Amino acid sequence: MPEIVWDATLYDKQHHFVSDYGADVLQWLAPQSGEHILDVGCGTGQLAAQIAASGALVLGTDASADMVANAKATYPNLSFEVVDGAHLPYKENFDAIFSNATFHWIENQQALTEGLFKSLKPGGRLVAEFGGNRNVKSITDAIATAASQLGFSDQVVTNFWYFPSVSTYTTLLESKGFEVEQVWLFDRPTKLIGEAGMYIWINQFAQHAFKNLNETQAEAIKKLAVEILKPDYFINGEWVADYRRIRVKAFKR
Repeated sequence: MPEIVWDATLYDKQHHFVSDYGADVLQWLAPQSGEHILDVGCGTGQLAAQIAASGALVLGTDASADMVANAKATYPNLSFEVVDGAHLPYKENFDAIFSNATFHWIENQQALTEGLFKSLKPGGRLVAEFGGNRNVKSITDAIATAASQLGFSDQVVTNFWYFPSVSTYTTLLESKGFEVEQVWLFDRPTKLIGEAGMYIWINQFAQHAFKNLNETQAEAIKKLAVEILKPDYFINGEWVADYRRIRVKAFKR
């Protein structure tokens, strides 16, 4: 996973759209009372709480200790653990696995998918949504263009996410033993909050892009990238990010 510092309070305040949109994915999960369900990349726990409201027994995991601490404080009756998605320690513990907006952060996709398969009981299901092919391409292109114009092309990094095509991802799942029942790649333009919304988004989600730069250099690129994006993505006083998502449902037969 790329080096990224998650501010759980800012995440809830500025980027609550992540869990808001994730609620729609729960329709594919259709959790049942008494099921044991693993939420991989639970963040601050909102979707785990919605799953638990069905009567399911939920374990939320996240690689960020700050996110897990926030989730525990907000939902003290639920179970949360700090666990990296590429190192899931479970063996046939769960009837279902749910994940929203997490898989694209995990570098070792082989280890992730193997761990997901191992964690499920036979007959168990995986339901996940994450960034798909060309997700936020306008933003990464703007960062690259800004870096080039300022003379930092060799130092900026923009390829640290995993945004696969449908064929790439279904092939990966099938190679690990999953049977893919449904998969959907779709555009989902996403509003960002406030006039500084795009800058805040870049600062939170794309911070790894600037790991080779000092603070002054990084700030110059961020500000220029925002200006490059503004004519097309600041619409009627609101920022819109060009999200594309993959949603998938697969089974361990």
